[in-house]
Amino acid sequence: MHTKKIQDSLMATSCIRIFILLLSSSFCKSSDQLTHTKPLFPSDELISKGGDFALGFFSPASSNSSLHLGIWYNNIPERTYVWVANRDNPITAAPSTALAITNSSDMVLLDPNGHSVWTTMSNSIARGAGAYAVLLDSGNFVLQLPNGTETWQSFDHPTDTILPTMRFVLSYKDKAVGRLVSWKSPDNPSSGDFSYSSDPSAPTLQAFAWHGIRPYYRNGVANDASVISAGKYLPNRSSMLFETEAELRDEFYFVFTVSPGSPFMHMTLDYKGWFKLLVWNTHSSSWTSFYERPTNTFDLYASCGPYGYSDFTVAPMACRCLDGFEPNGLNFSRGCRRIEELECDKQSQFVTLREMRVPDKFLHIMNRSFDECTAECSNNCSCTAYAYANLSKIGAMGDSSRCLVWSGELIDVAKLRGGEPLYLRLAGSHDKTRSSIKIVLPIIACLMLLTCVALDLQIQRQTAQERNPEENGAGIL
Repeated sequence: MHTKKIQDSLMATSCIRIFILLLSSSFCKSSDQLTHTKPLFPSDELISKGGDFALGFFSPASSNSSLHLGIWYNNIPERTYVWVANRDNPITAAPSTALAITNSSDMVLLDPNGHSVWTTMSNSIARGAGAYAVLLDSGNFVLQLPNGTETWQSFDHPTDTILPTMRFVLSYKDKAVGRLVSWKSPDNPSSGDFSYSSDPSAPTLQAFAWHGIRPYYRNGVANDASVISAGKYLPNRSSMLFETEAELRDEFYFVFTVSPGSPFMHMTLDYKGWFKLLVWNTHSSSWTSFYERPTNTFDLYASCGPYGYSDFTVAPMACRCLDGFEPNGLNFSRGCRRIEELECDKQSQFVTLREMRVPDKFLHIMNRSFDECTAECSNNCSCTAYAYANLSKIGAMGDSSRCLVWSGELIDVAKLRGGEPLYLRLAGSHDKTRSSIKIVLPIIACLMLLTCVALDLQIQRQTAQERNPEENGAGIL
């Protein structure tokens, strides 16, 4: 308690000193740096060295009386914000509002009364006088010490946007940490209804967009194809985008980079829940969407219900039932049900469903070969499906195997190009080949029987004609 009082006292003293300094400071010209002796006022801006980004105060279109501190693109006509510091705590607009560096080498945002409304509060042990902040051409705002030690950066605290070279940390020590949160509306930067983060139960394998606390849509589970860094050509065919998922020092992160000379681009989660990759079009002076999700209603979480799946390989897209299942009602809101229930004391088998986005709510079993993964499911009568992938190509995962098993309902399944095999458990009598044979054989037997009867009748008729030719009209001209 005594230590806390001392800390509070020191913070109050620092704020008073800063406030006095701010009132006595003169107007400072645009540069890319913020120093202890040169705070930032509402009339000032920091401009990155190459001129790509600007940092300063702005008022949303919906309110001219409040101020936010943010970063935006500097060289395009459409004002586009990529980071906001005090998104949920706007400041009353006044000339004395300021961003400054404290004696303890933290950054602090002060309202007109000198109260702190936002601060970096770095946990770095390395402290000292002379700290400064610099806005880089990547859009990253970095606080560092004179010796170059970085104590804080905006890239570690994203709002709704991921910029090229920004390492978006999905998990740390197997705990979900990184999160994008949408704006409330196009003109309101406060926290909105949608967010994007890794799955708390499997942070290194999949990520979700959330609507409040409910899943809105889900990325496919990482497999041997999705974890590899791959290049994609942009629409202009002269630029490439590279996406990578990797693990480094207990961090599992996503990063994307672009080839030199590429147009401005960023990934963002908008206020409607759309996750987009936007590319600046210099010809139309507007943003072009290169990629977005959800693609349609079939892409929404569990849109086809339990044991149903969204089929993206056909046109038009449709909900279908997994093999061995039938619709559970007139539409797919209730999903599908088994044609024949599984019973532990009866024989069952596994059918292979190819090109699938595997279901949610799986159990990840570590360090298993494919045969061992198969045994995990086949030896457990409550296991309804399993899937396996080798992640060794990523070269960073502690366990290169990925054995997933399911018990109970299978939810949020899809069929799509680039998917993987899903091994589904069915009752023994619902093997496709056996079922087909059971249907075809009786039909063939009936046809053969009818053919024999017809032949027998024909033979009898011919015999009768030979015996009574006059009775049957034979020989009459």
